[in-house]
Amino acid sequence: MATLPLGMPLVRPYRPRSPINTTTETTPMQIIVRDNNVDQALRALKKKLQQEGVYREMKLRRHYEKPSEKRARERAAAITRARKADRKRAERDQ
Repeated sequence: MATLPLGMPLVRPYRPRSPINTTTETTPMQIIVRDNNVDQALRALKKKLQQEGVYREMKLRRHYEKPSEKRARERAAAITRARKADRKRAERDQ
């Protein structure tokens, strides 16, 4: 290991980790309140959060999920999606 002139060890400088999901661009969510109608704005916010999958993510993160359980869950979801796509394709072809 390289040392500095005073005998101090050379330490790597701190570099913050990059975010996990670097491919998606995150923009702040904005809800406009019109005519002081907070209830309508709250409904719009909940709808956006639902579409973004925030509620699903929160539910999944409540407890630790083993990697094998995660793979099994994702595999089952993929099978369900494929079956649904096949059903829709069969309906369209008839």
